[in-house]
Amino acid sequence: MVFMGGMDGPDDSFETPLWGENLRVAGVDEVGRGPLAGPVVAAAVVLDPLCIPPGLNDSKKLSAKRRARLAGWLHECAEVSIGVATVEEIDELNILQASLLAMHRAVTGLKRPAQHALVDGRFIPPQLPCHATPIIKGDGRSVSIAAASVVAKCYRDRLMRDLAQQHPGYGWETNAGYGSKKHKEALQNLGVTPHHRRSFKPIHNILWQANFTSD
Repeated sequence: MVFMGGMDGPDDSFETPLWGENLRVAGVDEVGRGPLAGPVVAAAVVLDPLCIPPGLNDSKKLSAKRRARLAGWLHECAEVSIGVATVEEIDELNILQASLLAMHRAVTGLKRPAQHALVDGRFIPPQLPCHATPIIKGDGRSVSIAAASVVAKCYRDRLMRDLAQQHPGYGWETNAGYGSKKHKEALQNLGVTPHHRRSFKPIHNILWQANFTSD
């Protein structure tokens, strides 16, 4: 069964029955499906029911300062695992399959195995080592998935800031690799980097044009 997300923000209604069975519940979410550059990043977070940071929500609805504070709390009071799928894997597999791969890596990277995963979206990563429930718009519905969205977002934003220092001019420190005006202008002026997703249409078109004009 796929659960539809609600509009009132996340709560622990999905977790509570599982916690009542003494199960280790992991919230799983990914960030970075839409950008033109950088990897896709997933997080798996096992919350302590007695130590849930207040104010958890879909990371997109939180300020950068609030996300950073929550991520710090989560690293202290929850079990956190990060999974990454590279640009090469995105281009080889497609972005959906790469996202599921990152989620799988996040879950299997937990120090102690999860017994049930609450996964954001419609799809469950193949061959997960535990039972799982997909929850559409889960980052706005489940506190565990919201926690994962915050951790994954903070990790990926930091990674893109680091890459921005190696490849200045594209604005990755602020646009996180998404196709902002500055990013697209830099692609035309500076060209494509190894961190750009060649299977994505804007990048593919630039490379095609470059090959066409060089022939």
